[in-house]
Amino acid sequence: MYIDSQGVLHFSNVPTSSQYRLYIKERPARNLNDPDPRVFDRIIREAAQRHGLSEPLLKAIIKAESNFNPRAVSKKGAKGLMQIMPKNFNALNIRNPFNPRENIMGGAKYFKNLHTRYKGKLPLALAAYNAGPQVVDRYKNVPPYPETRDYVEKVMKYYYVYKKS
Repeated sequence: MYIDSQGVLHFSNVPTSSQYRLYIKERPARNLNDPDPRVFDRIIREAAQRHGLSEPLLKAIIKAESNFNPRAVSKKGAKGLMQIMPKNFNALNIRNPFNPRENIMGGAKYFKNLHTRYKGKLPLALAAYNAGPQVVDRYKNVPPYPETRDYVEKVMKYYYVYKKS
């Protein structure tokens, strides 16, 4: 807001001059349609214990994959919280990919297999989860794809945040 030379108050959310000063700052409202991530904590804890994974890591993967939306569907057809591809449903015992328990249990099992395959090297396991193990095997490293590199960085950032909370 600013007060002009005539004493008129001007308010804007898009200031057009440097005379404007911050009047009020609002926090963005939480979208009530967004699921509360804590709803899935019990399932995440169970999946982490069953597959020997860290709860904060599973939570970080889910945050990066679907932002805790159990009905998420990617452009490539991945479904649910952990964005499982349909070709993997049978191997991961997933009948309904939109069922949070089935999806998290299946995704945790798949990620544990990748984590073991890459001998606990978290960036490689995350890259394989995103781009596929064949691609990681071909490059013997995180592939030089911006999407995959961004994904690994994003999950690691969320992992750090969830470990601290």
